[in-house]
Amino acid sequence: MSLQIAFALTVLCVAANAVIAIADYQKARFVSANAALVGVPPTAVPYLATLKLAGALGLTAGLLGTPWLGLAAGAGLTTFFIGAIITHVRARVLHNIAFPGVYLLLAIAATVYFSG
Repeated sequence: MSLQIAFALTVLCVAANAVIAIADYQKARFVSANAALVGVPPTAVPYLATLKLAGALGLTAGLLGTPWLGLAAGAGLTTFFIGAIITHVRARVLHNIAFPGVYLLLAIAATVYFSG
């Protein structure tokens, strides 16, 4: 993967995680519905949103000159979205598994960007 593509995907990862974290905090209908489908209690959603937002902020810090923090944030988001996919599979909710899959791929790209 070229450095320019990895950079662009990292920026996209920041934006995507910030946007979904805001939707989580606002208790958007699609967030609540998906959480219920996969068995995540509504009280857990703000905590999960905080992890996503922390990841986005860590990636931003990495882009602004603290690459070790960007690497840690990328690894954290990668782990988070592996967990999200496992949660979907365990709940047998596969019709929308592409969403955490895309977030996972973005997180992996961000991790690759900071590891090189």
